[in-house]
Amino acid sequence: MKKIKNALISVYYKDGLEKVLNKLQELGIHIYSTGGTYDFIKKQGYEATTIESVTSYPSILGGRVKTLHPKVFGGILARRDSQKDHSQVEEYQFPLFDLVIVDLYPFEETIANTNITSEIIEKIDIGGISLIRAAAKNFEDVLVVPTSSMYNELIEVLDKNQGKSTVEDRQYFAAQAFNVSSHYDTLIFNWMNPGNIPAFKQSLTKENTLRYGENPHQSAAFYSDGTARAVVATAVQHQGKELSYNNINDTDAAFELVSEFAPDDGPACVIVKHANPCGAATGATLKEAYQKAFDCDRTS
Repeated sequence: MKKIKNALISVYYKDGLEKVLNKLQELGIHIYSTGGTYDFIKKQGYEATTIESVTSYPSILGGRVKTLHPKVFGGILARRDSQKDHSQVEEYQFPLFDLVIVDLYPFEETIANTNITSEIIEKIDIGGISLIRAAAKNFEDVLVVPTSSMYNELIEVLDKNQGKSTVEDRQYFAAQAFNVSSHYDTLIFNWMNPGNIPAFKQSLTKENTLRYGENPHQSAAFYSDGTARAVVATAVQHQGKELSYNNINDTDAAFELVSEFAPDDGPACVIVKHANPCGAATGATLKEAYQKAFDCDRTS
């Protein structure tokens, strides 16, 4: 069990942060923070210490360099059971960070909304990804929270152990951190690579467990890269059994084929059975398009 005394918080998105701040204050955990995050914390009425007061350096280069300093990373990476590390902590006078809460610049959202290279480049996070990796590496001593989606889990850990964390907790959060960082780097690589680097990288998240695979005796799961345009990644199921691999495959095939129709063709419907299109039609309404597609092959 490790007692959390000091927390370093530097986040792009502030949503949900106040409930974390309230819990940290309740447990007497001191907060160190940067720039806009520090301003937000103070505005909410909580106490905090600026990272600049630790490093003696302001944020420079338009915010590109804020936390990249030995006193920050020393405070994260210092091994608590190493006398040599402790002697250097005392020599260079920096705090030890037991909790690191950091999220990343919205690179994925940026490339989805603009083609302006200069804007995209500035959303490639350097300090944040470095803090996350450092804290995750030192999970034996440090708890890292790499995304706001884990705030509730953090609060559960803090409540469960009254401000302490177990090594199992810390390793779980560290694994989540490397999941976040690897996904982020995959997105950057795929944007950077025009195709001349012979490498294929993909980051997928499990969406749900399927009823079975291609055959009933096989297990299967559905994974998505989070940006998939395929209807199966975002569709709402209104009725019927839990989906199987064949249902997913057929839905994707139907979507691919119906996408071949032009907008001025009017409403279109495609029916697929076991990967084979058995009906395709357009109509004045979706209902008419469906009825005509159904009539193509009523048996299938």
